[in-house]
Amino acid sequence: MSEAPPLLLRVTGLRVRYGSIRALDGVSLEVRKGEIVSIIGANGAGKSTLMKAIMNLVRKETGRVEYKAHDMTATPPYKIPLAGLSYVPEGRQLFSKMSVRENLEMGIISFPGRGLSIQAELQRVYRMFPVLATRESQLAGTLSGGEQQMLAMGRALMSRPEFCLFDEPSLGLAPLLQREVFRAIAALRAEGVSTLLVEQNAKKALEISDRCYVLELGKVAFEGPSRDVAADPRVEKAYLGG
Repeated sequence: MSEAPPLLLRVTGLRVRYGSIRALDGVSLEVRKGEIVSIIGANGAGKSTLMKAIMNLVRKETGRVEYKAHDMTATPPYKIPLAGLSYVPEGRQLFSKMSVRENLEMGIISFPGRGLSIQAELQRVYRMFPVLATRESQLAGTLSGGEQQMLAMGRALMSRPEFCLFDEPSLGLAPLLQREVFRAIAALRAEGVSTLLVEQNAKKALEISDRCYVLELGKVAFEGPSRDVAADPRVEKAYLGG
């Protein structure tokens, strides 16, 4: 039996409350090196809150976040990317009045001393998303929704992260652009990058991921290898149109 890849991210017992509403209620999960792990669930299940809690963008009542066995539960959000994690939030959050190139450069200038070349990383992102090369001087706010999503992902990849968190990357995109986004995520796995993926397109998320967690009302309802989760009658009925 082959040895399991090393554990990168471990989340234990996360609880987050918004006023009287408990958005997360004891969520735990793990992601190993090279894995794509998906998180699916209905609107309001706590998926985006989970991503924000991992990145310390919301206050946690209880719980622990470890990356490479280091406790990051109280690490300031601006320091988390220095550990090798990149986060693409729902809504992209680009600098709309800056050019495509300037947005991409923002993904690398915060990492001095890493030995990364801006030009080399730009070319790497342009190979992954060729349309961005043709829009290099265009203002980010004038791009289409799909182009903006590619730019947000490209900016996150400029720092050569080991681990990426993507929150609803295909939301609102046409099918052709959705395929481009999922192709890019699969390509990252081939480079050894681990991914935690929140995705409203449950069918595609289960197709490209290794394992899946299903969230319901802030709790992990069940989990397992993605092919097993996809075959579960509860998932087929609730999320796959069965």
